Amino acid sequence: MGKNEFLTPKAIANRIKAKGLQKLRWYCQMCQKQCRDENGFKCHCMSESHQRQMEVFGQNPDRIVDGYSEEFEDQFLEHIKRSHRFSRVAATVVYNEYIANRHHVHMNSTKWATLTDFVKYLGRTGKCKVDETPKGWFMTFIDREPETLLKEGLKNKRAKAEVADEERQERAIAEQIERASKSVKPDQLQSEVEMTEILESREEKVAFSLGASSLKPKEEKSSNGSIRPAMPSVFESGLEDIEKKPVASEREGITSFGDHSRNKRKKDAADALEEIMKEQEQAREKANRKDHWLCEGIVVKVMSKSLIEKGYYKEKGVVTRVIGKYVGEIKMIDSGDVLKVDQEELETVLPQIGGLVRIVNGAYRGSNARLLGIDTKKFAAKVRVEKGKYDGRVLPAIDYEDVS
Repeated sequence: MGKNEFLTPKAIANRIKAKGLQKLRWYCQMCQKQCRDENGFKCHCMSESHQRQMEVFGQNPDRIVDGYSEEFEDQFLEHIKRSHRFSRVAATVVYNEYIANRHHVHMNSTKWATLTDFVKYLGRTGKCKVDETPKGWFMTFIDREPETLLKEGLKNKRAKAEVADEERQERAIAEQIERASKSVKPDQLQSEVEMTEILESREEKVAFSLGASSLKPKEEKSSNGSIRPAMPSVFESGLEDIEKKPVASEREGITSFGDHSRNKRKKDAADALEEIMKEQEQAREKANRKDHWLCEGIVVKVMSKSLIEKGYYKEKGVVTRVIGKYVGEIKMIDSGDVLKVDQEELETVLPQIGGLVRIVNGAYRGSNARLLGIDTKKFAAKVRVEKGKYDGRVLPAIDYEDVS
């Protein structure tokens, strides 16, 4: 067995000593070699291989330094994009995580002398949002990938369209209310008053006629001197009948016309109110229908197939924190592990009938409700809103994905 073979005690001891990070000043970036002490680094600098690399470096030092700087910047941004994409984090924390890989590009081979210079450079170029605090420099990654910018543009366009729809809906509701208030026209009010006056005057005439007929009949003397009541004339009785019949029929006609008019106005007002409520419901649906639905405290199911091997696929967890609207921090119910999963790889969960749920999207977004039933054919649930502004309102059919 040769000297310092792979499985010799000396080789194993050397690997144990070299394990983990060493001092930065004893690292040679050109040769990508880490020395354990000053004497080892001095011996390496005198070696023939290092001298050849330094000759290559001397031919074009600026190009090599720029290459290392670009590689360091790309790896650093890739790390912060994967680990802290939506978070505001201390620059030292990101740097310590980055240098945990012993084969990383070291900062002493770049054009930045310190981490502060590098953080300021990222802020000037707009690649990160940086701010200085008493606890040090903090940074937030700015995602400028074409796909992300396209999504952001579509989101802004959708938001503007929603605002325009809301304004248009408000104008339509205002016009509908105005039309409903004008459904009873002044001419109709005046004609109703005139009909009431006519009805009252006719009733007075009928009462006067009945009073006159109730008086004592005229007395006349007979030929033998006795007094007997005069018989009413046939013409007078006929006249009274003629006077009473038209008045009664006219009064009935006016009364029936007034009732019909009032019923029609009530029906029109009810239809207008129902239409206004329907438009308000549609406006509320448009205003509260978002492309994100995650919220803290709800139970979800992990549907990411990439997590099958780790045993999280189709397992349930509780959303403990929402990161940037679309990413949830999920604490698994069975294992207690905490995962960060995008909402596209999550699914809502329905409890047993009678359990409490949260409406996560739609017109009643954010309201708590109680599950009353499930329609498996329509993939919809029947819930009753509890507490809040819409307490007691029953929603007969709300989609599975809008409640959890």
